[in-house]
Amino acid sequence: MLRRVELLETWEVAKDVKAFRFDEKLEFRAGQFIMAWLPGVGEKPFSLAWEDFIVVKRVGSFTTKLFELGEGDYLWIRGPYGRGFDPRGERLALVGGGIGIPPLYAFARQNKGKFEHLTLIYGARSREELALMDVENYVDEVVITTDDGSAGREGFPTEVLAEEKGKFDQVYACGPEAMLKAVLKVMDYKNVQISAERYMKCGIGVCGSCNLGKYLVCRDGPVFDGELLRGTL
Repeated sequence: MLRRVELLETWEVAKDVKAFRFDEKLEFRAGQFIMAWLPGVGEKPFSLAWEDFIVVKRVGSFTTKLFELGEGDYLWIRGPYGRGFDPRGERLALVGGGIGIPPLYAFARQNKGKFEHLTLIYGARSREELALMDVENYVDEVVITTDDGSAGREGFPTEVLAEEKGKFDQVYACGPEAMLKAVLKVMDYKNVQISAERYMKCGIGVCGSCNLGKYLVCRDGPVFDGELLRGTL
């Protein structure tokens, strides 16, 4: 059901990335998403970063309009929808790229202190595009990579994963599809869960626009066990 929420605050997280906190706390599982609607503009899916906020990168007309909103303005939402992450094992890695950080942040925050060791491996093109928020409060270790070497290690998060994958019982990943494919390859599709992204209209498995092989991302995902995607992604 579509409902109106008031924005309590917005703040800049990184270059062209903002957080939007609303006045309703949602029961959700890390990895689930909401559909957000603006009258006369359209509707888009966003992963929940926490029970009452989303983190958004400005990339098109909808997000540009969203960026114009501030405290006291209204947003219409429905959800949460989809399949979230399933916590498994004791030594876990979160692998994020760019604006793929929100569901991983939510996972770390929901599961703080529940594992023997939780590592975040997070990459962006440059220092100014790192959208870390306060994730260091919820993980045991943070490894940063940047394409240009302006922060952390120069390179990609998948390079770090390839070197250290033997340390982890389970890997959780969200980011650009090229990165997700690399994560799946490094892990040979085993002991890995990825949050996939596809164009969505309905968010509830009706329209079929978000198909990923035989799956619908909104209904069967957005989180998938790697083994399910062998031969698909």
